[in-house]
Amino acid sequence: MWPFSKKGASGFSSSSTAQQVTEGIDGTSLTAIVTGASSGIGTETTRVLALRGVHVIMGVRNMIAAKDVKETILKEIPSAKVDAMELDLSSMESVKKFASEFKSSGLPLNILINNAGIMACPFKLSKDKIELQFATNHLGHFLLTNLLLDTMKKTSRETKKEGRIVNVSSEAHRFAYPEGIRFNKINDESSYNNWRAYGQSKLANILHANELTRRLKEDGADITANSLHPGTVTTNLFRYNSTVNGLIAAIGRLFLKNVQQGAATTCYVALHPQVKGISGKYFSDSNLAKTTSQGTDADLAKKLWDFSTDLTK
Repeated sequence: MWPFSKKGASGFSSSSTAQQVTEGIDGTSLTAIVTGASSGIGTETTRVLALRGVHVIMGVRNMIAAKDVKETILKEIPSAKVDAMELDLSSMESVKKFASEFKSSGLPLNILINNAGIMACPFKLSKDKIELQFATNHLGHFLLTNLLLDTMKKTSRETKKEGRIVNVSSEAHRFAYPEGIRFNKINDESSYNNWRAYGQSKLANILHANELTRRLKEDGADITANSLHPGTVTTNLFRYNSTVNGLIAAIGRLFLKNVQQGAATTCYVALHPQVKGISGKYFSDSNLAKTTSQGTDADLAKKLWDFSTDLTK
């Protein structure tokens, strides 16, 4: 993290931790799904939500790692309500299975945190023959959100509590391809750039939340949808980048957030009363922030929604 962090309007800064931004918040009546919860900021998000009394369902690829996370959390917080279900965001079949099993459980759903992600990997297609970063970071979450939306609406109506959908995006959205989303070249290996493809998927997270906000307001649903930048955090997202790993090791202590700080904005947007009623916005360091012009392009968001709908049919 930056050594000289300044508090924003929320009263928090880049150095605030997830525990600090949720201090005093009672989440005992809430149920949340956190994707990618078995490592990095997903694990810390799960721990802090559980600490505040939220029943957390971890959506994870690695059930063995999730078991370890659950055991660690229960040692610290014996009263924690944490469960794990298998979920591979790069596979539509897995997403559909997860959503079906969750709905069959009869559990309510107040909070959906679309956190799982991969970063700057070499070109590869998903099981559904879609470029892997776009498939995992955006499309899987788009489908998951749509499949769980009825449950969230029902929960909101019955509990009279606002539902919250939180998309973990990144400042990397600023480095997407010049056209933003390459609708006609999603699977074009010849012009693939791993970092621009990552930026594209993170821009998609923002646009998804924005268009979802418009639709939820149209429906009169008491559910918000926001996106955020967690900060640059040392996590296994960097596993494809040995050079980046070396740089992180050298400068990490001074300039990067630790995991506790990295999960702060997610927990803030998911739980804090300051965010009540706010939707279609982008947050960084637990404060409102600005995106690129593409990040607020309503036509681009609508086009992405239609494109994503076609791909997930």
